[in-house]
Amino acid sequence: MIYLDNCATTKPRIEVINEMALAMENNFGNPSSLHRLGLYAENALKEARISVANFLGVSEREILFTSGGTESNNLAIQGALKARRGNHIITTKIEHPSVINTIKNYESKGYSISYLENDDQGRICLESLKNVLTKDTALVSIIHVNNEIGTIQDLEAISKIILESGTTPFFHVDGVQSFGKISFSLKKCNIDSYSFSAHKIHGPKGVGGLYLNKDSRIAPLFYGGNQENGLRSGTENLPSIMGLKKAVDIISISGEYERNSINELRNYLIKLVTENINDIKVNSPIDKTGSPYILNISFKDIKGEVLLHYLEEKAIYVSTASACSSKGKNKSHVLKAINLDEGLMDATIRICFSYENTLEQMEIFVKVLKESVTDIRSIIMRR
Repeated sequence: MIYLDNCATTKPRIEVINEMALAMENNFGNPSSLHRLGLYAENALKEARISVANFLGVSEREILFTSGGTESNNLAIQGALKARRGNHIITTKIEHPSVINTIKNYESKGYSISYLENDDQGRICLESLKNVLTKDTALVSIIHVNNEIGTIQDLEAISKIILESGTTPFFHVDGVQSFGKISFSLKKCNIDSYSFSAHKIHGPKGVGGLYLNKDSRIAPLFYGGNQENGLRSGTENLPSIMGLKKAVDIISISGEYERNSINELRNYLIKLVTENINDIKVNSPIDKTGSPYILNISFKDIKGEVLLHYLEEKAIYVSTASACSSKGKNKSHVLKAINLDEGLMDATIRICFSYENTLEQMEIFVKVLKESVTDIRSIIMRR
C-alpha cells in the first residue's frame, strides 16, 4: 500500500496508540473528580496542555482542547463575533469548509463579508487587505496552509497590515494543515486564535485544540460544567488528548528531519511526473510559499475521480479534493478561486505526504500513474 492522502488523515503512530491504550486502562478517571483518580487524570491533562503549549511557544493557559479543527474554527469565529462589536468580516476565497460555511452563515444574518483577492497559486493580495480593513471589521480569518493546494500565507505580513491599519479585529488562523509542519511564531504574528487537529500529525481523530491569546476574549458556543476555562464545557477526552500529546512530543524531536525529508520527496515526485507524463499542470506553489506536504496536479483529458479509482486498484491512495468537500456535487471552490481552467477542475488529484513515504514509493507511484493516465486518455479519445 502507498498512502498519499495524508491531508485527509494520517495513520496514528504506534506510540500514540499505546499511549491512548494506557490512558484508557490506567487513567480513566474524570479530571473534574475530587478523588485520587480524578487528580491523576487532571495532572495528565495538565501535562498534555504544557506539551502543546511548549511546542507552540505559548502559555499553557492559552491552550484549549476541542474535538478537532472544525470545532476549533467554529469556536474561534463564532465566539469572537459573539464577544465583539462590528459586522464586517474579512476572509479568503480558499478557506476550509468549516470556516467558509460558518462565515456564509453570518453573511446570511446580515454581516458584510470581504473576500480577499488571490493569485493563480492562492497567495492573497496584501494590498486588498489594506483596502478593506475598517473600524467596523470584527474578524479577520485566514487559512495558514490551504488544504487543497498547499499555499502558505504570510501571517507576519498580514499581522503587520492589521496592526498598522489602526483597526482592532480579532485575528483567527486556521492552522490545521500547518500545525507541526510549518515553522512560525504565534506571538510574533500577533494571532488571537489558531486551530489545530491531532489526526493531521499522526495522532487520533476526534481531538484537537485552539490557541487563544490570553489578552483575547471569545464567548462559548455551549454551556455546561465550565471545563477548558468555561469555553468548551464537557468531560475532556483524556485518552485522545494523551494521544495528541504523544504525537506532539514526537514531532518536537523529529519534526525538522521529517519536514526536510518530505520536501525532498515532493521535489522528486514533481521531477518524475513532469518527465514521464505529458499535458499536466501543477497547481501548488513549489517554492517556499507552498507546503512540502501537499501537491495538487491536473492531468488534461482525464477525470480525477476515475484516476483515483484506477490508483486505488493498485493500492495507491490519493484524493481529488479536501475530504470535507470531496463528496459534494460542486467543483472545488479553491480551484475556482485560482482560476483553474474549467476543463482541468475535474482532472485534478491531491497528493499528500507523510514521514512514512519513500523515494522508492514515488517511483512505483509514477509508474502506475503514467499507465493509468495513458489508459484513461486512450479510452476518452476513442469516444
